[in-house]
Amino acid sequence: MVLLRNFILLALICGIFSSITASRILELSDRFLDIRKEGQWLLMMYAPWCAHCKRLEPIWSHVAQHLYASPIRVGRVDCTRFTNVAQTFKIKGFPTILFLKGEQEFTYHGDRSRDEIVNFALRLSGPPVQEITKTQSFEFLKKDRDLYFLYVGERSGSLWELYHKTADVFQPHAFFYQSHPTVVDKHAPVENTPALFVYKESTHYNFTGHNVSSIDVLNETLHKWVNAERFPSFPKVTRGNINQLFLTKKNLVLAVVEENQLEEMTPDMIEFRDMIESLIKSKRDKYHEHFQFGWIANLELVNSIAMMVVPLPNLLVINTTTNHHHFPEDEAGKLTPHAIEIFLEQIHSENVPKYGGNSWFVHFFRFWFETKTTLIAMWKGNPVLTTVIFGLPAGFLSLICYGICCPDILDADDEEEEEEEKKHIKKD
Repeated sequence: MVLLRNFILLALICGIFSSITASRILELSDRFLDIRKEGQWLLMMYAPWCAHCKRLEPIWSHVAQHLYASPIRVGRVDCTRFTNVAQTFKIKGFPTILFLKGEQEFTYHGDRSRDEIVNFALRLSGPPVQEITKTQSFEFLKKDRDLYFLYVGERSGSLWELYHKTADVFQPHAFFYQSHPTVVDKHAPVENTPALFVYKESTHYNFTGHNVSSIDVLNETLHKWVNAERFPSFPKVTRGNINQLFLTKKNLVLAVVEENQLEEMTPDMIEFRDMIESLIKSKRDKYHEHFQFGWIANLELVNSIAMMVVPLPNLLVINTTTNHHHFPEDEAGKLTPHAIEIFLEQIHSENVPKYGGNSWFVHFFRFWFETKTTLIAMWKGNPVLTTVIFGLPAGFLSLICYGICCPDILDADDEEEEEEEKKHIKKD
């Protein structure tokens, strides 16, 4: 009896919590267009029939719960009912995540995880560069932010103006801060001001390209540096961030491993991934300028890039400028840090075989490979449904082709029958 009472109490608590969480999301209609410029909005544009939207629903509830105490209002719009909203924001796919702030409108292109979406909204909710006025704030930043940019110095001069301009461009992708030497204290190694750092992997890395006389060169150098440094040294690569990683214009070095549905890996996969990670961290100065490292467990995406079923674990290197890719000649199980270093040096000197690219033949072959892979997966998952989906259209198409190509045969048969009838009539 006591056990039953406890179970009922737990169920009630869970039900109340679920209703509270769900209530944080504002269900919006066409009337939203009248207040869209008032305040800050984080919106999910969805369709009830969309499977991706349904998978995002529990994550969206957590996002709304996390941002409830902030000035950001979290809502969603059923674009199948309120088509005016979809047309106003030019929604072309579902789900689409938007952040609205006055006249400004930003579209989210990252991973559909709670932390990534929340950070996206928090970055855009404030100014492009946030000022740090207390030394204690850096303790919070280091615990709460895995990566951020920091300008130390007065808010004047060419470097500050270009830093603010660059922060405005990359605000959806990274946090940007400004402070003074007395406030920074021992949290960043400031010798001369102005100084610029990126903080990641618990270390500050200094921007060294500001000692140039040309404003245009400084602007280009700073933009390139921020664009390359806004990623961790060894991130998990997904469909959500791979396009952003391509913008670095570096060689993308991917440790290809396999995860189960619980995002767990076997010991050999973990060992291979950790070996690649230790290499980049120990050789950062050597490879950081030309290579961006990461690891990937999306085998469907990897096979699409390679246009083959990639053996696991493996190492895939993509030239983000030409879209060519490379594989080491050694088997993955025999790869050592020294062998990988030789392989990367050969890539940098362009002395290794390259595959893929941007030619029309490669695009056609990739389309054929993806189509074949999709059909095989559908057949293995449900052969009856696959037969119905593709068998019925093929049957109708065959009948149409037969009717178009063979009318003369049918007419000939009718003419022969008429002639035979005439002969019988004459004989009679």
